[in-house]
Amino acid sequence: MSDIALRMEHVYKKFRKGEVYNSLRDFLPALTGKMFRQQELSEKDKRDFWALQDISFEVKRGEALGIIGSNGAGKSTILKILSRIMKPTKGNMWVNGRLSALIDVSAGFHQDLTGRENIYLNGTILGMTKREIDPKLDQIIEFSGIEEFIDTPVKRYSSGMYARLGFAVAAHVDPDVLIVDEVLSVGDYVFQQKCLKRMNEVIREGATILFVSHNMKSVAEFCTRALLLEHGRLAKVGPTQEVISKYLNRSGVDQLVDHESKTVLISKVTIRNNQGDCLGFQSGELAWIDIEIIARKRSSKLSVSLYITDERYQSVFDTSTERLGHGNVTLEAGQVFSCTFEICLNFATGVYHPSVLVYRYDTQTEFDRWAPAGTISVSSDDGVGGIVSCFPRVVREEIRHASTRSENSSTDDLGSQLRCITN
Repeated sequence: MSDIALRMEHVYKKFRKGEVYNSLRDFLPALTGKMFRQQELSEKDKRDFWALQDISFEVKRGEALGIIGSNGAGKSTILKILSRIMKPTKGNMWVNGRLSALIDVSAGFHQDLTGRENIYLNGTILGMTKREIDPKLDQIIEFSGIEEFIDTPVKRYSSGMYARLGFAVAAHVDPDVLIVDEVLSVGDYVFQQKCLKRMNEVIREGATILFVSHNMKSVAEFCTRALLLEHGRLAKVGPTQEVISKYLNRSGVDQLVDHESKTVLISKVTIRNNQGDCLGFQSGELAWIDIEIIARKRSSKLSVSLYITDERYQSVFDTSTERLGHGNVTLEAGQVFSCTFEICLNFATGVYHPSVLVYRYDTQTEFDRWAPAGTISVSSDDGVGGIVSCFPRVVREEIRHASTRSENSSTDDLGSQLRCITN
């Protein structure tokens, strides 16, 4: 059996923008309007929109591939083509084995049927027979966590309940390829973690997963490789941390004021470990951040600040040369100042954004800011979640029989303690 689970070769998908006229009654007013606006009816190419252009990639069996990109980049279009919901305009795609897809929380459900009845309906759409569904029914219901409402029509379900039931069915199809779109974002945190655990089980069983999400932490934790789409084109395929870094830094840095009006400029920021430039670190590893600034005019009492935000751009760390006891610096026009921060990345697994600011504290003046100045991915095998890592370890384990003291004895002990406190 081939080790390739799915492949796309030079796939294009075209849509038509604007109105489609199905009757003379609609066409004539539109024709008149276009004549007055001097628009050419014959230029159909102006209305053509290429959602995908020349997409080629392949995924091996047992691999988790993340697909990331901005809204409208073409992520869902790729998944719908792979799911055979759409046909490509040009190109070929190939899937080896049974494919199960969770693209829309309401897809494959009938509003007037109960949750239990929809399990059979959705499972059939995904390629399962009643004989396959019967022995898994209790597992699916238990996994969904909506046992209390399983015999209620799904039209009364919330979006989160839809997602729970839809994923529960899709994850128990025993697929060779499982496609999961952003629909998990409507679930609560506990259920999302439950889904990620189930997807890991699916991979261990030899299946392949395509995972679309805007949650970079989940993509970094779950996927070994990632694919970045930009305006329907393939921008990068490779190791997850590199693709995420390109995605998060694709629009450059956020600058405080126009370049020409700045008196001090940040000219260079480099993030490295002890072996050179680096994007991926292990939790607890040392990192060095080299910063270079240039003065265009004489500027005094300058301080260089470093701060780090998480994937939601919430601050998790900040410091500066001045606050670390190195004072401030005065630069003449044309002078260059450089410094290096050494930091220990005691972070939990996730994606983080170091940012740099040139600041004067006494006048509270910002001269230049790069935000972010880079993106790093932190990995950990310690089973630690959240933001920081306290590097936990279990130092003692014990199994013993519970003490069997009488109720009166417990009461006497309590009274004795109270008397001691009173005295």
